[in-house]
Amino acid sequence: MAETVLTNTGLDRFLELLDGRPEHRDPAFRRAAEVVLGLLSLRGADRASGLPEPTPELVRRLLVEDLPAFVHVAPGELAGYRAVVGELAGRFDDGLRERIAAVVEESAGDFERAMADPGNLTWYRWYASLLRTVGTDLADAEDVRRRIGALDGAPLPDGVLRADLMGRTALADTVLAEAVARAYVRDAEEPPAAGPLLTDHAVAEGVGRVAAALLDRWTAAGLADQLAGAYARFAPGPDDFPHLVLADALLDEHMDYYGDPSIPVPPPVAAEPAAADDAERDADALLAAVEELAEEEYEPYGGEASHLLYALYQRGCAADSVARRAAEYEDWTVDPALEDVPVTVPEGVTGAYVTPPVPELVRLLGSTGLGEDDRARLERPARELAAVADRLAATGLVLRSGDAFGLTPRGAATVRYLLRVRRVAAPTTAEAVAWPAPELVAAAARWPHAPAARVLAAWLHARGDTADAWSELLAALGSVHAHTAEGADVRALFGLLDTATAPPAALRDALRDPVVGAHALDALRARGEEADPVQVPASARALRLLDRLPGKKGPLESRRAAFDAAAAEWPGGSAALVRMMAEADRRGTERVLGPLGISLP
Repeated sequence: MAETVLTNTGLDRFLELLDGRPEHRDPAFRRAAEVVLGLLSLRGADRASGLPEPTPELVRRLLVEDLPAFVHVAPGELAGYRAVVGELAGRFDDGLRERIAAVVEESAGDFERAMADPGNLTWYRWYASLLRTVGTDLADAEDVRRRIGALDGAPLPDGVLRADLMGRTALADTVLAEAVARAYVRDAEEPPAAGPLLTDHAVAEGVGRVAAALLDRWTAAGLADQLAGAYARFAPGPDDFPHLVLADALLDEHMDYYGDPSIPVPPPVAAEPAAADDAERDADALLAAVEELAEEEYEPYGGEASHLLYALYQRGCAADSVARRAAEYEDWTVDPALEDVPVTVPEGVTGAYVTPPVPELVRLLGSTGLGEDDRARLERPARELAAVADRLAATGLVLRSGDAFGLTPRGAATVRYLLRVRRVAAPTTAEAVAWPAPELVAAAARWPHAPAARVLAAWLHARGDTADAWSELLAALGSVHAHTAEGADVRALFGLLDTATAPPAALRDALRDPVVGAHALDALRARGEEADPVQVPASARALRLLDRLPGKKGPLESRRAAFDAAAAEWPGGSAALVRMMAEADRRGTERVLGPLGISLP
């Protein structure tokens, strides 16, 4: 029991000082007092008075870090922990009591959220909660031993992975063991008047044993021994998750692409849901293939396996071209507009890889003037890359048919699992469709056009393609990132919408939008609908012209000629057009007009 491991926490004195009210005699309150005083003492609270003196910093850590990491608390008992902190602070001067009361009140919401957050669960806390639901006496190690076997196969909370629990448990174990070690060293260096917190005998058995004893008392008696022994399979550790190495590699890829794990990748076209054990086994198989590909036999592209897996997923899991990808690796010029265009997967194409004929290469790369010599030069790197795809395909998680390669539905689910393990935002289509319009637009602006168009259409369809839904989405296109570096990417989403089927009222309402109004006008005219161009703000017309300029593509002379032609028809000429473009999207205007030698006002 924890009170026999942590000595001199002042627990008995604290309970004696209380007024004897019934709530203070409740076993749940006594348990809360034991935990609170123990954790404050471990964290270095001053025990000169015989009681650990709470400080605002220690109390905040107790509520939002330590209790959610180490202690199982039934939802109805949370208030008892705050009450113990308040009673303890009341044993000191009025100034401290007021400061602690303020911290408890400020932290109350964070405390409750942290205790209820599945992301904070450890194996100990999770199984303690399950044992409680089946009527186990959590203070009785024998009752815990009798009942824990019935929990085999218990489903985890929604959205929680076994690897999440493993990682959180490993972190909690490390943090608690370090706290125990520091407390022992601290008392050894400066022996407190109240007496040592840990006896030499307890520490002699090992810091890990001390931490396990504390966790038993704070979750369920004997649970640590059960999860380390007869029921170790219930609580797998780091060695049971070798595929986390691949998850880390995919996280690195995501950071290279987006720079932030919270920025979502596009949902896959199709993902085949799998049980947790199956997903882990598939991830292990994928890791084995990736590690094999890193060997010399598969140079020069074997080391790119994790990048290929991420790149395929980042395309919304649409198939890619071996030849196009090999050309990129060989620094060939590939039209940026074609890099993310999906390729058709032919049926029944087996056997050795064959480089596509010249006309197909021209279509894939967007480069004219290619000939048989170019095809011959590409043959070796394309075959080497196809060999990498074939090794990945041996797992059943990747496919290669002719020049096309991609993730199978099961492979998409496996890569999504690996991304989620490292907290990368990897939504399903259903999850993305449930987002508010501004959130979806902000994400879709970063995606390749094919998955962005698919998810935007699904978002509208889920809302019945009504005028209200269209108006909501068009309003988001006009407001999200309107004055940032991503503004042009957001406006480009308008061109991905099937405006031919849009309710005309929604498009007419969008005419007055200062960002996409001119795009709405074009859409109405393309349908043969009446529209009043006078309603379109000058800023929207300037942005339409900006978006139609060639940008960085093509010779500077032709790009400048395109701008001059647009400026010739603008009221006030080029100076007025540049001024309006800069007001509407300064960063985009600098990016497009700067190379042409045009200065912004």
